[in-house]
Amino acid sequence: MFNEFSKRNKAVRAALVLAEQRDWGDVTLPDIARHAGLDLADLRREFACKSGILRAFQSEVDAEVLSKSKPGPDQSVRDRVFDMVMTRFEVMTPYKPALKRIACHLRCRPGEASALACSTLGAQYWMLAGAGAKLDGAPGAVRVAGLTAIYGRVFKVWLEDASPSHDKTMATLDRALGNGERMLERMDKTCSMLCGLLPRGWKRSSEPKDQPPASGPSPATSV
Repeated sequence: MFNEFSKRNKAVRAALVLAEQRDWGDVTLPDIARHAGLDLADLRREFACKSGILRAFQSEVDAEVLSKSKPGPDQSVRDRVFDMVMTRFEVMTPYKPALKRIACHLRCRPGEASALACSTLGAQYWMLAGAGAKLDGAPGAVRVAGLTAIYGRVFKVWLEDASPSHDKTMATLDRALGNGERMLERMDKTCSMLCGLLPRGWKRSSEPKDQPPASGPSPATSV
């Protein structure tokens, strides 16, 4: 990741290096520009704020995970999602110390954290898309929101999981995906039941209400 030595990538790498060394709140944009070997004007052309740098990091992680993940044809969607999330943690492992400091900073600052809400939802959308999940309509939105909530909980566990095999992280993710899968099944059953209660065959008249039918007696008025 970050193999291309563009100004954008240099800035992201510099920000993560500095975040590993000090509190994220103490890392300034001029600091990032100097560490990246960029003019402040060059940094401004790439990013408007530090949150933009974090969003760029998320996008790079998304692309790296999608390029590394090769879902098997016999795998269930749940297994594919599991593999993609664990691949995501694998990709981010070199940056874990920096991410731990950044997460600690944002945890107490919901205003700053909210600037990453859309990109975080987008990241989970791409994970689900890569896993072959259905993402159309309201059920798709529920899946994205559900995986985002699951990922947030598992991410906290991963930050503290020092074991090489990430056993605790995998166990937490597996349990959370299982609970989410059962919840979606219950929602699908409920929706199917409600749809079955709706009357069928209702049609909206194609004729204007203020014009009589072309032929035949006037229909009885119904209430």
